[in-house]
Amino acid sequence: MSAYHPLTEAEAIERARAVPGVFAPGAELTSREIGDGNLNLVFHIQEAGRGKGLILKQALPYAKVVGESWPLTLDRARIESEALIIQGRLAPGLAPKVYAFEPELALTIMEDLSDHVIMRRGLIEGNTYPLFPGHIGEFLARTLFFTSDFGMNQQDKKLQTGRFINPELCKITEDLIFDDPYTKSPNNNYDPAIEAEAAALREDAELHAEVARLRYGFLTKGQALLHGDLHTGSIFVTKTSTKVIDPEFAYYGPMGFDIGAVMANLLLNAAAQGGRMSDAAALADFRAYLLDTVVQVWAEFETRFRALWAEHAVDRLLRESGYLNVFLAELLQDTFGYAGCKMVRRIVGLAHVADIDGIPDEALRNRARRVALAVGTTLIKQHRTAASIEEMRAIAAREFAAKEG
Repeated sequence: MSAYHPLTEAEAIERARAVPGVFAPGAELTSREIGDGNLNLVFHIQEAGRGKGLILKQALPYAKVVGESWPLTLDRARIESEALIIQGRLAPGLAPKVYAFEPELALTIMEDLSDHVIMRRGLIEGNTYPLFPGHIGEFLARTLFFTSDFGMNQQDKKLQTGRFINPELCKITEDLIFDDPYTKSPNNNYDPAIEAEAAALREDAELHAEVARLRYGFLTKGQALLHGDLHTGSIFVTKTSTKVIDPEFAYYGPMGFDIGAVMANLLLNAAAQGGRMSDAAALADFRAYLLDTVVQVWAEFETRFRALWAEHAVDRLLRESGYLNVFLAELLQDTFGYAGCKMVRRIVGLAHVADIDGIPDEALRNRARRVALAVGTTLIKQHRTAASIEEMRAIAAREFAAKEG
């Protein structure tokens, strides 16, 4: 058994070579470390002249964004590997295939998706993905339904919950999303130009009350196995394919947290495009696409979730009581609230999004940050009255017009 240590590229190649059926015997393999996240090493192993290869992802015992002063458990690699396997089984074709997991090295060997692009990058470049709402709606409906008490034996669900407690990574979420942005935290990171907006977050008692309500839901609503970090940087896409990656934050929590994360990142990109696209017509068209996608994601999710309920709900009383409508109404409200929290955190918190931070012009960059904060805080404050996904589109459109007009 190998003692834990960060792999070298040469070691990564040898482990990739041992995976049966991927590379030709004795083939020349190359490795490139491509990890651009905060927590892991990621090696892309290829055979010369063959294109796709394998991805080896190794958890580090600390957060790269901070350093060794922020230690992290290596058990998150097991959680990620198990979550990927579950998601791949429940939503076939929408998660990368896992070939092997080496617990002693916190190492997962998985499918190479180099023929895809990270969705965040694609959206920044102004690309559209017409099949994405159906794909992500399917992924969300199936992974959330079949890991919940609605679609899973309740005793089995309790046992599975125990395998995904994930306290250290949940603590990161609890602090960075539901606490730090509303205090003078040393973890916060924002341009001094938006100090007035950051101070307003710290002083808004109404906002704090709603965030506290959402935080408590994150702490206590063990509804389903979440991805836990489902942003556009955790989704690979092509025009015809969607693959969800990186579920190392997986745990049992409120379904709206995952759905809201998808919505938040679409809205963050929409806010960013006001500083990226100079052509007014092109901006209007692309924003309409993004806001339409927000609406379509919820519609696709809801349609599939209702169908799964009708066919597979394991609890007779729940299935026949009409509770589904009540549940989905509450879930939509959670989705609004968690989307707002995700947006706020990405503007004033520790880690931002390239959509906005990559805007070349400083004034437009800070305007986009103010727009995103306005959308996010409105979603939070109004989440308990939300009755339609169309309201999310309307809130975003209204704040874009108000802050950019």
